[in-house]
Amino acid sequence: MKMARPSSSSLILLFLISSLLLHLSSAKTLKRDVKALNEIKASLGWRVVYAWIGDDPCGDGDLKPWSGVTCTTEGDYRVVTELEVYAVSIVGPFPVAVTNLLDLTRLDLHNNKLTGPIPPEIGRLKHLKILNLRWNKLQDVLPPEIGELKSLTHLYLSFNNFKGEIPKELANLPELRYLHLHENRFSGHIPPELGTLKNLRHLDVGNNHLVGTLRELIRNEGCFPALRNLYLNNNYLTGGVPAQTAELTNLEILHLSYNKMSGVIPSEVAQIPRLTYLYLDHNQFTGKIANTFYKHPFLKEMYVEGNAFKSGVKPIGVHKVLELSFDTEFLV
Repeated sequence: MKMARPSSSSLILLFLISSLLLHLSSAKTLKRDVKALNEIKASLGWRVVYAWIGDDPCGDGDLKPWSGVTCTTEGDYRVVTELEVYAVSIVGPFPVAVTNLLDLTRLDLHNNKLTGPIPPEIGRLKHLKILNLRWNKLQDVLPPEIGELKSLTHLYLSFNNFKGEIPKELANLPELRYLHLHENRFSGHIPPELGTLKNLRHLDVGNNHLVGTLRELIRNEGCFPALRNLYLNNNYLTGGVPAQTAELTNLEILHLSYNKMSGVIPSEVAQIPRLTYLYLDHNQFTGKIANTFYKHPFLKEMYVEGNAFKSGVKPIGVHKVLELSFDTEFLV
């Protein structure tokens, strides 16, 4: 049986594919990134070093890329675009050499034992989309240079020892969707400038030492247009729940437990169309709660104990111990 000869177009396509594969295999890793990764390797200790074999972090010949390192070919070079080294008990200060990986889109060092501050050089990572440093022992104030990470969509800094005020420069992150700052030692007021973030869906500043009022946070018209989850629990907030809270029309979770808030809960809050969880417990609220809350089609849980409400005010749902919100639910 006579075999059909490949067409000229098929031959051209095969040639192009083979040329591309040859180019990819021959592309060199950018010296800048090789130097930075080797500096990081030297600083992280044996728990990471044993999995980082060879001279080239992106792989060389038969050697695979270093564990947790993702590279992309750009032109004649390969660059490091993702670094994920988590849950390996890294001990020591934040590796400043990371900030020389200028093409990083994802940096995940969570669940380690990193100490010290985040260096201001972090602002150099202009392509960074996800920064996950939760569950470490990082401390000091957040550098305002974080506000220079214009591509950032996810910022996870919870379960550390950060202190000082939450920098208002976070409002300079137009793509930010998830902001997790809970379980730190932040103090002062929550910057109302965060309300200008048009894509912010989840804001968690619970379990800190924050002061101020909810009214101050949402005082500007049209603020937090995409916000679904607002966690302000376990702080030192005072004042009441303002009627303009109802203007947060996408809100699903409002967590105000364990503050020093007071006053009457306005019936307007029950007009938030998809409000599902409302936690008011352990404050100083008074008065009654409007019947519209009990008729809300989506409201599954409303906790009211530990206040000075009038008799007859009842919770919605079975009160259980609330678990801390875990960042993994929002990672992509």
